[in-house]
Amino acid sequence: MRIACVGGGPAGLYFALLMKSRDSGHDISVFERCKVDSQYGWGVTLGKDVLDHLRSNDAESAQKIERAGLRWDKQIVCFRGKETAYGGNDVCNISRQRLVDILADRARCLGVKIQYGHEVLSPDELPDADLIVAADGAGSRIRQAAGNFQTSIQEGNNKYIWLAATKVFHSFNYLFAWTHAGWVWAYAYGFGPELSTFIVECSGETWDRLGLATMAEAEYLSLLERLFESHLSGHRLVGKFPDGTSAQWQKYRTVTNKCWHDGNIVLLGDSAHTTHFSIGQGTRLAFDDAVTLVDNIRTKSNLEQALQAYENQRRADLALPLSRARRSARWFENLPRYTAFEPPQFATLLHLRQSPLLRVLPPRLIYLLHQATERSSVLGGARGCLGQAAKVLYGRRGGTT
Repeated sequence: MRIACVGGGPAGLYFALLMKSRDSGHDISVFERCKVDSQYGWGVTLGKDVLDHLRSNDAESAQKIERAGLRWDKQIVCFRGKETAYGGNDVCNISRQRLVDILADRARCLGVKIQYGHEVLSPDELPDADLIVAADGAGSRIRQAAGNFQTSIQEGNNKYIWLAATKVFHSFNYLFAWTHAGWVWAYAYGFGPELSTFIVECSGETWDRLGLATMAEAEYLSLLERLFESHLSGHRLVGKFPDGTSAQWQKYRTVTNKCWHDGNIVLLGDSAHTTHFSIGQGTRLAFDDAVTLVDNIRTKSNLEQALQAYENQRRADLALPLSRARRSARWFENLPRYTAFEPPQFATLLHLRQSPLLRVLPPRLIYLLHQATERSSVLGGARGCLGQAAKVLYGRRGGTT
């Protein structure tokens, strides 16, 4: 097949290298609007299950990704001057630029052609291809210019900005700061030896009252550094991405499409669907899209069947994570509902934010139900241990009589 892939991010590159590794006869070209070494964004998170999945599909790139990442196994909620820690995670954070470089190197070694600094605004600008993969992000130009995808874009209520910090956070941190205008919070996690991702979010009302709409970059960075001074420990925030562009305040856009393919054009990753950054699943879902699309192209008898099967399968797979992402985003949009709680209770409710019960039950009841469940679990475990001990003791007695 002749395949043109628009977008050289994780989704497009992983699809291209997997297709080429499965059949070297494919003629695959990737067109990326950014120049080499100038990707948009900072760090991304990949859980152990994602790394295992990557390893099973392409061990060589997975090994390099794992080696290049910074690992953490704890989340910390900082609220009203107190920290609440949660463990049990095994997550790899990696620079988005480094991730893309690894995938691009692997794709080129397999024979994929990558053209950087080549923006494609319409399918008409592409060479003849049997398949066009639109992996050019939430604002996909290919999706807008061609086909009948029936796209819906819904903006959230909060404002956020994707920054970096020169301090390396060795855990995933939720940092909450109170201001006269309301709450401002950040998601902070290290992804390399020098930098951390530092996403700042607040309600639209707080953003207006703080005057952030009229501030220049240097002004709002200075303000945010003061707000999170105790967490940054003298380190600075960075507002310019590796590609030289400045981070912008924006509202999160939830992208959905009634159709994921039209003719020989198919949507992949954020061009097909977006998932709120508060659950950290965007890159993982993009990889899953790529794997599913490749598998269906290889196993179905014709392209139309393959694209329809891909769409059906991914819609089903995404139902749960997208629902969780919507509930997570809604929790942060309704933050004042939870801020009257003490720090440990607040942290628990934050970690329960994906529960569908939060829409129908009061937060305090949710917390009490969770505590009761935890106690029941502990008591159940203790009963199990006592039962095992009783069996051992009974067995010993039985053996001596």
